[in-house]
Amino acid sequence: MDEAEYKGKYINLRILKSIQEYLKKDGAASPTAVYPIRVPDELLFQVLQLEGAENADSLIHDIFELGLTLWSEQLYDDVFGSEQNLEEFIEMVKKRNRERQ
Repeated sequence: MDEAEYKGKYINLRILKSIQEYLKKDGAASPTAVYPIRVPDELLFQVLQLEGAENADSLIHDIFELGLTLWSEQLYDDVFGSEQNLEEFIEMVKKRNRERQ
C-alpha cells in the first residue's frame, strides 16, 4: 500500500470513528453545529403544527442520524469492504505507530 492510499484510508478511519462516537453519545451534545439544514417546507410546517418546535427539532435530528448512519455504512463498504480488511488496516496503523516511537 502506498503512502497516499494509507493516508486516505487513515482519514476515512478517523471519520468513521468520529461518527461512531457521535451516534453512541447522542450527537445532540456535539459541540459543533452547521446551519442551515434544508428540509421540505411541508414536513417542517406540519410537524411544527402537530407536535411543536421541540419535537420538530428532534425529528430533524433523527433524520440526520439515520442519514449519517447510512452514509457511514456506505463509506465503510467503499473504503474497507469487510471487517477483516478493517482489522488488517488497524494492525498496520498500530505497527506504524510503534515504529515511530
